[in-house]
Amino acid sequence: MSECTRNAQKDKIIYAVDAISPAMQNLALNLHQNPELSFEEHRSAAALIAPLREAGFSIETGTGGLETAFRATWRKGTGGPTIAFLAEYDALPDLGHACGHNLIGSASVTAALALKAAEVDFNGCIEVIGTPAEEDGGGKIIMVDKGVFDNVDAAMMFHPREKNMVLRGALACHDSTFKFYGKSSHAASAPQLGISALDAVIHTFNGINALRQFFTEDVRVHGVITNGGSAANIVPAYAEAKFILRAATVEGLSEVRRKVYAAARGAAEMTGARVEIEEGLIYAERNNNLALAAGFTRNLALLGVESYDPPKSGGVGSSDIGNVSQVTAAIHPYLRIGDVTPHTPEFAAAAGSKAGLTAMLTAAKALAMTAYDLCHDEDQLTAVRSEFIEWQSQKLSAGEK
Repeated sequence: MSECTRNAQKDKIIYAVDAISPAMQNLALNLHQNPELSFEEHRSAAALIAPLREAGFSIETGTGGLETAFRATWRKGTGGPTIAFLAEYDALPDLGHACGHNLIGSASVTAALALKAAEVDFNGCIEVIGTPAEEDGGGKIIMVDKGVFDNVDAAMMFHPREKNMVLRGALACHDSTFKFYGKSSHAASAPQLGISALDAVIHTFNGINALRQFFTEDVRVHGVITNGGSAANIVPAYAEAKFILRAATVEGLSEVRRKVYAAARGAAEMTGARVEIEEGLIYAERNNNLALAAGFTRNLALLGVESYDPPKSGGVGSSDIGNVSQVTAAIHPYLRIGDVTPHTPEFAAAAGSKAGLTAMLTAAKALAMTAYDLCHDEDQLTAVRSEFIEWQSQKLSAGEK
């Protein structure tokens, strides 16, 4: 049975979502069953674009210079704001959609399709922006730098989780790959002639572990050895480790990087190896727009869904929507799909479950209703815009770019 809000326009949106729900659930399951890694999401992007093109949205591919990015646009009336629903659709190695991006992309497409089909009264432009490589590569960061979000008044998406939380934050994040070069030799008959790149990697881990008591509570540093050598009886001439560094802000992250890089360079000097450091893009911390979040929360309540406060500490990851939130008003609410933790096989299963699909449809309704509010109610739009302008002014006055 459809929810009823006693608001005729929003009820139209709800009914429109319900009408397309079988097709949209099949879309989410299609993505779930055919996971693709970052920057390789050709099939997934095409699957999300197809119903938007059929509904009459204008389609741009290769947005921001990324092959698997896209922008689908539909305008109603004259003037009004531009509201973007963000679609993610990359998966994790080995785990598939263990972060639920199949639900994220499908919810944004569903919200846009429902707004057009509902024929509600507003003036504005609705976009679905397909943003690849959230898990590894920072697609949104590249797209922000290319100006993709310059004319967007508000950007929204949802993320599946174990709890309904509208105002959960995220850490600034940066990945670094340490490549150590040593010298090979026979590990038994002539070890003295070798330089172990693997030892340099191990000393890097030990050095970082020694730093942990000196990090602030918001900092997280975690890594894996991606190359440890080829054989136990050969002194490894090459070894490699990849780390992800996180802190509450980009500013705090810079100090973490300085300390971690010093540990890696010290490990190289200790062993006689040479180190090269490859840096990924910087994921900024999330700036949740409170006025926009309040509107989304009200619409969740109209759907009979209660939102809860996020944890006061811990339980926070990172996302490249943080970079989007630095250039326009944005929110990234979470909806429950079960008692599961992201990046696990259990979460991947939940992302293809009935609970996951139900959460996706609920998110689509709340996203579409919130976009309607911004395009219909000038006061709500002004509140969102004013808050972001004030936040941006405070950053600039603090000397940040």
